[in-house]
Amino acid sequence: MGAAKNIENTNGKENNQKIQAEKQQKKIKDNLKKIIKTLIFWGIILAVFKYFFPERFPDAVSISVRYLREMVMIFPAVLVIMGLSDRWVPTALVEKYLGYNSSFKGKFLAVFLGTLPTGPMYIAFPIAAELLRKNASLSNVIIFLGVWASLKIPQLGVEIQFIGLKFSILRFIFTLISIFLIGFIMEKIINLEKINKNFK
Repeated sequence: MGAAKNIENTNGKENNQKIQAEKQQKKIKDNLKKIIKTLIFWGIILAVFKYFFPERFPDAVSISVRYLREMVMIFPAVLVIMGLSDRWVPTALVEKYLGYNSSFKGKFLAVFLGTLPTGPMYIAFPIAAELLRKNASLSNVIIFLGVWASLKIPQLGVEIQFIGLKFSILRFIFTLISIFLIGFIMEKIINLEKINKNFK
């Protein structure tokens, strides 16, 4: 009996490993398809832009190359940080503080996390994907993205210096209210189950 159970356990482990390997291969293939589709899309955009605006095309390419270099420099560090957070930050912790039952504490934590960074917006998207994968609520992730895009603390400091304190405070308040509303509305409209499947 003991030997039979050991054989069953071994077979079960092998089957699980095969299933995990197949899932990983499928995920890699899906990611490659997305990359190819993205490249084709931007290739079409560039071709159309060159056709209609030939005199501006060199400047557009130059700016695109500059942004691409910036992404290549920054993105590897972001991926490393995401890999470490995947290991060190448990799903239960994210679910507790940013999940669907986190109430307004989760909303204000999302605001706090969004105001701290100084990097460009495209860094926020993989972080948002990781939060969704760890069962953060969609509204909290949208609030995090919205605040990152428009209410970062370094940005506010510059805004106060050039435009004034009153303007900056009012813009902060009204922008934050609109971000909260967008988060609530999108959470009602978008199918959360489909989104969660995409990130698991």
